[in-house]
Amino acid sequence: MAVGPTGSPEWLREAAEAGGAEIVPEHLASALLWTAPDDPDGLRDVLERAGERLEWVQLPWAGIEPYVEALDQDRIWSCGKGVYAEPVAEHALTLMLAAMRCLDRYARSSTWLQYGHLGVNLKGAKVTILGGGGITEVLLRLLGPFECDVTVVRNHPVAMDRCARVVGSTDREIDSAIRGADALVVALALTPRTTGLVDARRLALLHDRSVVVNVARGSHVVTDDLVDALESGRIMGAGLDVTDPEPLPPGHSLWRLPNCIITPHVGNTPEMARPLLAERITDNVRRWISGTDLIGTVDVAAGY
Repeated sequence: MAVGPTGSPEWLREAAEAGGAEIVPEHLASALLWTAPDDPDGLRDVLERAGERLEWVQLPWAGIEPYVEALDQDRIWSCGKGVYAEPVAEHALTLMLAAMRCLDRYARSSTWLQYGHLGVNLKGAKVTILGGGGITEVLLRLLGPFECDVTVVRNHPVAMDRCARVVGSTDREIDSAIRGADALVVALALTPRTTGLVDARRLALLHDRSVVVNVARGSHVVTDDLVDALESGRIMGAGLDVTDPEPLPPGHSLWRLPNCIITPHVGNTPEMARPLLAERITDNVRRWISGTDLIGTVDVAAGY
């Protein structure tokens, strides 16, 4: 296995070796651990030099948007899909509870009951989750004690534990799932089809006590439409770990909204990620050597 680009962290090399990999120059490798989160040109150069010898590429993170154009059908691709499900789902629950209990406004208060008596229960709430991957699987478990009525929207609807219903991803099904939800959670891959998925029309399907939580990618939500919905009171609040643009610049409208909680893409921090990614790499190297199916394989046609 080769590890690139030059200067990759030593702990990633150690994770590959723990799985049984021998680290060799790229021209001798049948597999590549590519550790740069955003360097598609560098990866293309390696692929061109390696040619047919390179059979498997492991990418570092769950979101592979920078690398979509570099994907090909000539080799197996895997990524960090599902690796960070536990911390990100935990963060989604945190944002959901905070938004529904209006901690955004209370935390900004300078006088007692400045905003009056605010907040709604998560217990028994109607929750819609866009996306049916690892984050959603964990979030469903975390929501269990709250006895929510949960609908999951995913491309391939199959039954999921602790979920009242799973529906497909046609426009009609998405609209029906969002309509009247108390909490809308965005936890799906970013593709051309899902960009701008939550816009003014879909925000209007919610009600004035609804909250929106986004732990996926900022571009899933049309930012100007969300600002309008929050400013007008058409929805109660939002919890955003991702934004569009990102990083969110100083002075942006979202910063000044009292009913919006923003965290700087910390649902999964480097400290959280390191042991989880190392474990995935070690596991996948073992699987590659033994001829077992890899975890987190990329659907090249779908782009995630």
